[in-house]
Amino acid sequence: MSESAPEKALTRAVITAMMSKNFDKLPDIDQKIFVYGPMYLGGNGGLAGLIANSLYRRSLNITQAAVTSSLPMAVLPFLTTFALYSATVSNPLLSCDLNCPSCALIRGALVGVVGGGVYPILLALPVNIGLAARYGTAPMPEKGNVFRHCVELTRPIFRKMRAVMVLQAFFGTYLSSKNFETYTKLAQITFSSGGEELEDPNN
Repeated sequence: MSESAPEKALTRAVITAMMSKNFDKLPDIDQKIFVYGPMYLGGNGGLAGLIANSLYRRSLNITQAAVTSSLPMAVLPFLTTFALYSATVSNPLLSCDLNCPSCALIRGALVGVVGGGVYPILLALPVNIGLAARYGTAPMPEKGNVFRHCVELTRPIFRKMRAVMVLQAFFGTYLSSKNFETYTKLAQITFSSGGEELEDPNN
């Protein structure tokens, strides 16, 4: 019984190495979608951050520090969405820890909505409230009404960003479905007898 755990760990490590080694045998389009797809999803998250930041700035009548507030709103959602997708979809697929297609689709959709929709909206809130308080562009609530003020300020932003979050969910679902197809092809290459290379149907 004591040897089962090391053997299982070794087997998983070997499988991961085999999958990574055979990744270059995939069709070029599958490799590009798997590698660069999460970057596009993250880029959409960065764009959502800029949109949310612009909506908050209009609501709070902020005209100052446009570049200073926009830069983190583009970079942080991009990095967060990319990291979340890699941690929950891409890496588990390469290590054979994600064998359920429905689970992959759900994870992709959630990453799109949370990382590229909800997170940018919530991130832009304290940034712009701080700017409004600093430059006095909008009245600030009393200490006991801060939470209520934030909710009232954020509610219309969520409504306006609804279409963005739907698009992010769609793109995250599509990307995860394509990545799972790539994983299926890679598993066939890796574990088929003789490890024969898949033929690209477009050739």
